[in-house]
Amino acid sequence: MTGGASPLLDLPGAVPGTDADAGVAAHYGDPFREQKTLLAREGFVDLSHRGVIRIAGHDRLDFLHSLTTQFFTGLAPHVRTTALVLSPLGHIEHALSGYDDGAAFWAHVEPAAAPRLVAWLDSMRFLMRVEVADVSSEWAVIAIGEAAVELVRRPLLQVGSADVAAWGRPCGTWALEALRIASGEPRFGRDTDHRTIPNEVGWVGSAVHLNKGCYRGQETVARIHNLGRPPRRLVRLHLDGSVDTLPEHAAPVELDGREVGFVGSAARHFELGPIALALVKRNVDPAADLLAGGVAAAQEVIVDPNVGLHVRARL
Repeated sequence: MTGGASPLLDLPGAVPGTDADAGVAAHYGDPFREQKTLLAREGFVDLSHRGVIRIAGHDRLDFLHSLTTQFFTGLAPHVRTTALVLSPLGHIEHALSGYDDGAAFWAHVEPAAAPRLVAWLDSMRFLMRVEVADVSSEWAVIAIGEAAVELVRRPLLQVGSADVAAWGRPCGTWALEALRIASGEPRFGRDTDHRTIPNEVGWVGSAVHLNKGCYRGQETVARIHNLGRPPRRLVRLHLDGSVDTLPEHAAPVELDGREVGFVGSAARHFELGPIALALVKRNVDPAADLLAGGVAAAQEVIVDPNVGLHVRARL
């Protein structure tokens, strides 16, 4: 959390979030209506608990290109992109999304993640002309509609301001999370753990550029991309709707009494009902019914068990 609870929690009907989304509104009384509002691009979500990082300097794009999984060299202004920082073994350590405005690259990250990422990036500057700063106390993240993310100055986050009114109806993180899970998009730290590699969660191609030079962890990503068969795979779970509760984050996923994975995010979707994302072992039968935190669940494949270059589409 960056600097305490959001001022927008004073909006009528706001119910505070918890856990990873503490400090902003979880909903405003009707999460299903809020999902529809976001899909119609008539609302916004306060994500001011997320961290904001500014990377400036002449060498900033080459700097990011050398350290992350994404292709930054020559990135055009205002083109949005997502990048990962991997461990030497290919495990995901950081995830950042943002754009370059021609003078600096602006990134937003998970709550409380900015200080650690800034410290690591700062330690890697060496002789490069780069300045890295945590500007979370000055800038805030707002989601307009279901996906478009904007950065605004924190003084604009005031109940009754013209800027807030222009963004549309206020919607909570529950609605945004439900739409994200329905789209099969993982969230770093919720749908990943310390062992997760990009191939397991479908980030090869979107957050990992396959045609660039060497970066830390590339060997693992390339090997699994070339040979296929990641250790685990991301699935969408359709949960038993007769159960009143959703499985908690990190709850075990079981098959025939054997633990085969864990639950990441869970939500109630206005059309699909209760759904979740989970990481399960690659060899789990995609047709098998599972138990997610004790709740019966059917699988929907997001990452193919055999994903990789060796897999060829049949014509």
